[in-house]
Amino acid sequence: MQQKIATDIAAIQSMAAVPTILETVAALTGLRFVCVARVTADSWTTCAVLDKLDFGLNVGDALDVTTTICEEVRDTRNAVVIDHVARDERYRDHHTPRMYGFQSYFSIPLFRPDGEYFGTLCGLDPVPNELSTPKVAQTLQLFAQLISTQLESERELAETRTALLDEQASAELREQFIAVLGHDLRTPLSSIVTGSDVLGMLALPPQAVKVVERIRRSAMRIAGLVDDVVDFTRGRMGGGIAIELKLESNLKAVFEQVVAELRGDYPEREIIVQQSLGGPLLVDAGRMAQLLSNLLKNALVHGDAKRPVRVHVTQQGGALEIIVANEGPAIPEETVSQLFKPFWRGKPVYGQKGLGLGLFIVSEISQSHNGELDVISTNDATSFIFRMKDAVHAG
Repeated sequence: MQQKIATDIAAIQSMAAVPTILETVAALTGLRFVCVARVTADSWTTCAVLDKLDFGLNVGDALDVTTTICEEVRDTRNAVVIDHVARDERYRDHHTPRMYGFQSYFSIPLFRPDGEYFGTLCGLDPVPNELSTPKVAQTLQLFAQLISTQLESERELAETRTALLDEQASAELREQFIAVLGHDLRTPLSSIVTGSDVLGMLALPPQAVKVVERIRRSAMRIAGLVDDVVDFTRGRMGGGIAIELKLESNLKAVFEQVVAELRGDYPEREIIVQQSLGGPLLVDAGRMAQLLSNLLKNALVHGDAKRPVRVHVTQQGGALEIIVANEGPAIPEETVSQLFKPFWRGKPVYGQKGLGLGLFIVSEISQSHNGELDVISTNDATSFIFRMKDAVHAG
């Protein structure tokens, strides 16, 4: 129960309007002690206080509920308003005014929107005051309704925050699990690839050679999927894709290896490459290879299978530009903004493999290199363009 009351106190304290309401009520009524109280079956606790009487109650202080008129308000759900206790036939002999020494008093019930009783907006003063006039009574009711309405808003906000925090915690746990799983999968995958390489060096029957090569390709594809998931997890957890910048003077050979591998995977497709690279560039060569590979795979999957995919790599001074273009229908404008989102896929392609992370990882690699990505799509061709303005001093 104490924890619930503490939560209710925090809810009232979080309402920016409550101090202003208390000040306004004090000015309107002339009462020098005004508060919002949480009233239960066996407790009365202050949630917000305006005390110009030195009454001695602070936020979180409690009274014996049986000594308060708020107990009556709780039971009847009706407001109590007293202008002058000494002249009030009902309350002039009541124990509460004698105990707390007040002559003017009001207590307006507060309810949650579902009708549950919460407590009261109440005030008192040793001096009589006119509180039962229609203007004052209606205004007090209005302020009570305002606090009641805000209570529901605060409850909904608290529930939303809790749900969001729970979801964030769950998401972080899932992503940490994926990262650990990806790391642990690499060791057995490496063993499979190494074993297939060793078997490939043996004098095996032709049929066995095909099986070994199939095993190797499958293991490499799984390894690629694991890398994609781990990279995605790092990006989502805020760490970004890790890069190691080095002056790379043989980036052309790195890109040629990427193209050679994809020509092996897509032997029926034509890939035309033009490279014009000069001096060394400060990049992560492995990540650059991954960027080109993902862009090239995307072009091979979604481009016109009868038309070539073109790769242009150019360097001008310290700037690097990579363009991968394929022919085929234009990408709809509304689709372009979705291309670099994780797990997003365009129009399904028969036999398409992967998790839909390729272009997301391209985007992450680009950001890690302080690069820019652009997509230009027309009815003639679609081009993905990566640019680094200063690849000599990148990062």
